[in-house]
Amino acid sequence: MVASEQVLATGQQLETLCINTIRTLAIDAVQQANSGHPGAPMGLAPVTYCLWQEFLRYDPADPTWLNRDRFVLSNGHASMLLYAMLHLAEVRQVDKHGQVSKELAVPMEEIKRFRQLGSRTPGHPESHLTSGIETTTGPLGQGVGNSVGMAIAGKWQAANFNRPGLEIFDYNVYAMCSDGDLMEGIGGEAASLAGHLKLSNLCWMYDHNHITLDGPANWSFSEDVATRFVGYGWNVTRVADANDLEMLARAFETFHKTTDRPTLIIVDSHIGYGSPHKQDSNAAHGEPLGEEEVKLTKKFYGWPEDAKFLVPDGVREHFREGIGRRGHDLHAQWSDLFAEYSKEFPDLAERLRCMQHRELPAGWDKNLPTFPADPKGIATRESGGKVLNALAQNIPWLIGGSADLATSNKTTLKFEGAGEFQAATPAGRNLHFGVREHAMGASVNGLIVSGIRAFGATFFNFSDYMRASIRLAALMEIPSIFVFTHDSIGVGEDGPTHQPIEQLASLRAMPNLIVLRPGDANEVVEAWKIIAQLQHSPAALVLTRQNLPTLDRAKYAPATGVAKGAYVLADAGGNPDVILIGTGSELSLCVDAYEKLNADGVKARVVSMPSCEIFEQQDAAYKESVLPSDVTARVSVEMAATFGWGRYTGLKGRNVGMHRFGASAPLKDLLKFFEFTADKVVAEARAAMSGN
Repeated sequence: MVASEQVLATGQQLETLCINTIRTLAIDAVQQANSGHPGAPMGLAPVTYCLWQEFLRYDPADPTWLNRDRFVLSNGHASMLLYAMLHLAEVRQVDKHGQVSKELAVPMEEIKRFRQLGSRTPGHPESHLTSGIETTTGPLGQGVGNSVGMAIAGKWQAANFNRPGLEIFDYNVYAMCSDGDLMEGIGGEAASLAGHLKLSNLCWMYDHNHITLDGPANWSFSEDVATRFVGYGWNVTRVADANDLEMLARAFETFHKTTDRPTLIIVDSHIGYGSPHKQDSNAAHGEPLGEEEVKLTKKFYGWPEDAKFLVPDGVREHFREGIGRRGHDLHAQWSDLFAEYSKEFPDLAERLRCMQHRELPAGWDKNLPTFPADPKGIATRESGGKVLNALAQNIPWLIGGSADLATSNKTTLKFEGAGEFQAATPAGRNLHFGVREHAMGASVNGLIVSGIRAFGATFFNFSDYMRASIRLAALMEIPSIFVFTHDSIGVGEDGPTHQPIEQLASLRAMPNLIVLRPGDANEVVEAWKIIAQLQHSPAALVLTRQNLPTLDRAKYAPATGVAKGAYVLADAGGNPDVILIGTGSELSLCVDAYEKLNADGVKARVVSMPSCEIFEQQDAAYKESVLPSDVTARVSVEMAATFGWGRYTGLKGRNVGMHRFGASAPLKDLLKFFEFTADKVVAEARAAMSGN
């Protein structure tokens, strides 16, 4: 008798057989890798089975379907739960051009390569590697934060694209979460925002399993989660046993009937449920079960003890007849509807195509402002707001907001029809995140993976609160936009608590993040052009509170040089004696020092370097033309930590910057105290030339 026949011969119901297949695939993958978390997939297998097989509107044959329901595994350590579902549901892989292939996203060989180098099944789900994974999760709380952005996106898309009789958007967002997700502050922020916005298309399934990595959850967590979420404005329901498929189905039906608020389903489960030792098992502590425990657990399930990676006869067929057939039929109905929609509203259909492929509409860069030379100038937050408003009028799906600082960040979209996104007005393009930087960052990422071009803004110092979201945007290779103003000690009287010092160096250290710190209003225009065209990298746009001179581009090089990350702004001709490198508000200091040096017969060059990352993408010849290797007298000037500037100034160079936290005083006093003056730059240039 073959292994699959042995399983069927036990008389188990097909549903139980499918659930135990999910469990044993997770057990076997973790055991083979000798690494991972089998317990959560074992406990949550019935919940996921019920959702996917009975309720999820999802077509495994096309995971790019615009109106698919979204499933987020926020407790990403349970990744094998998702990989097993992707495999059993036969979700297809999508190539780098967005074309759906016949290949499975997670074939069996990838299950067997769990947590191995180059596999599609890493230790936590990564959306850019594996089709069917909506967003990269791992740091707890990020997934539920993303789900709020996805739910906002669903509401916004429905409000902006649906037409009477042609409702092409009505998808729901489901997020599986754990005690850890709800302990993390970002989870509370995200839930609060979702409740305020009455996101009725959002459902969180809370795995209430009484266990954390350290041990029993009650060592550190004893709050009444249900009462908390009622206070947030959520509908709360409870399933007392994760194995009760009937009660689970009733909970999902309750979610579907709830039209005025998000839903939390509290599911009481046991980590490693079904294991003979249950919570005493290694599964509770994020470790493989061990060979003996694996055999005991499989025996408990009525499973062949020595069978590995077994998918019994009938399991795949059952999923094909469930989610496969239902998803195919729903998608086909939607495709017919969308074909009619495309005939009646071709412009909107084309807009959706551009959104899905991260393309820009024709004329996206028309009517962008240009700024005349002005020694008094304008703060880059001001010019940034003007450019943003022009771009947003050209790109109808560019939306966003601030963490309660829109008037300071200058990120309010003010043109006619922009509107406010609220529960009653979901077509609005101004999002109000409140004082919730963590949730804002995660929500922006959720909006981006839903096809909307979104930005979030706050003071640069508070980028620290958003760092996990920025990092995950870079890891996911998605073009999230993070706007940061008040970028230096130029904040003045607010003092060190609000004055960023190390943030520039810190963000520049992050792979695949484009950091842009433009030096005047026209560089801001060029920076926004770069950001608009990004498809696989997030951007951090770093802007000033204080006014900066708008440089005379008839005298100095055009700001279009920003496109190469760094460019020669001013040059005395020939090989320079010294190179001054500046960014942001310090660029004008370099220009002033250049003029003084030239007047003294020194051949100086000013290099504007708004983006080190883009400069590093240029070829060697261009980089040499900007920073000739035989010119070793170099000075960097930036009102921030000097960490990293040695890459461009070298051992003989000088770095004018901050070497401590700032101070609380008027800006003019701070500049003098910390020596951000043209005379200081001149002195450092001379020191660099003399080798002192």
